[in-house]
Amino acid sequence: MRTLSFATALVGLLLSSCSEAQTKESVSEPKQEKSGKKKGKKGKGAADIANLTRLGSMNDVPESSGLVLAEQAGTFYTHGDEGARPTLYKVDATGRTVAELEVPVQGDDWESITRDTQGNLYIGDVGNNNNNRRDLVMYRLNPRNVQQVQEIKLKYPDQQDFPPAKQDQNFDCEATLWHAGKVYLFTKDRGQGQTSKVYTVPDQPGSYTAQLLTKLAIPGEVTDAALSPDGRRLVLLARQEMFVLEGSNLAEALKATPRQISLKGAGQTEGATFTDNSTLYISSEQGALYKYTF
Repeated sequence: MRTLSFATALVGLLLSSCSEAQTKESVSEPKQEKSGKKKGKKGKGAADIANLTRLGSMNDVPESSGLVLAEQAGTFYTHGDEGARPTLYKVDATGRTVAELEVPVQGDDWESITRDTQGNLYIGDVGNNNNNRRDLVMYRLNPRNVQQVQEIKLKYPDQQDFPPAKQDQNFDCEATLWHAGKVYLFTKDRGQGQTSKVYTVPDQPGSYTAQLLTKLAIPGEVTDAALSPDGRRLVLLARQEMFVLEGSNLAEALKATPRQISLKGAGQTEGATFTDNSTLYISSEQGALYKYTF
């Protein structure tokens, strides 16, 4: 009887220890973020990425696909991805929505947003996954009166086929930035994943053939672009990584060799904007909002 009691007690002790270990493991396991229709790569989390801090979640935004400063300090504008309502979401530095602005246009595939020094916003309806669109447009508006929308229509000078052959499909664009009276467009190389072409168009309404400015050796697919206020640091965001180009001005930065920085674990990073020369805010399609410090 004593032998049986000792064995029973030992089994109970082992089961209790196992149960306790499972409970601790369950509590410490991080929760996975909900993703939208486009599945981004799931990492182990961004906690171990040097200089990157998670600030919060943009729970109201359907797949954040762009990010730009708003007029009040500590606030930003973002928007949804392909198929989302033509809405600008104004969020604070924790990702909480503080306002929604309905833009009176028929949104197709909004992929980026940028801002000039006068506070005008430029929404890039230039997503072109299949490289077959002939209706690419930038919407120019001021958030003080979103009912007045101007159109900057554009086409690429080197695109002859809609779509081109698979290896030549480099006419999708998810990254734009405004600088010195022009809107810069950076392509997402869906053909070979190694070159981002840089085009420019004037920042005034009209119909334009974009100017092909240069080609950048980027071993990835560019999802957004951001320029520091002093114009010396250009960041090209990609999925779970970014490329940094530096120079005395934007023209020189475009000639620099890109420095690659891993963001593995941060989700499908899609939006980026500087708040000062050394602080970059980043949004992911899964809704996370981050701060990266150079």
